[in-house]
Amino acid sequence: MDKGTNIVMVNAAGEVLLYLRDDKPTIAFPNTWCLPGGYVEAGEQPAECIVREISEEMGVVLRDVRPLVSAVRSYGLEHTFWTSVELDLDVVVLTEGQRLRWFSRAEVASTALGYEDNAILADFFERQDRADLPA
Repeated sequence: MDKGTNIVMVNAAGEVLLYLRDDKPTIAFPNTWCLPGGYVEAGEQPAECIVREISEEMGVVLRDVRPLVSAVRSYGLEHTFWTSVELDLDVVVLTEGQRLRWFSRAEVASTALGYEDNAILADFFERQDRADLPA
């Protein structure tokens, strides 16, 4: 079973960071908005994976990643993390994907995201409303 990670990165305005995947027919969900993430490498812990993936793909070093949920999804076992972050998207250099954008809760709800990211983010926002996010 594939093992992957993704992360909900939220700014002070409550927006979440999504990236537009490359428009290549050989990848899953081409040209679709998704949470950033990637596959766990051999010998790597999920938290190490998400820090590595964000560093490789965005040049951003995350210092505080908190577990949100680990779940078997239609595409494999996925470990989802979350963090608060302020990023100037004009200076982030992507090495994968077409672009980054901050999405409001309403924009997330009205956009068909890749993988199971709509459900993941709906759960995140509900937990945020209940103040039930892991510290």
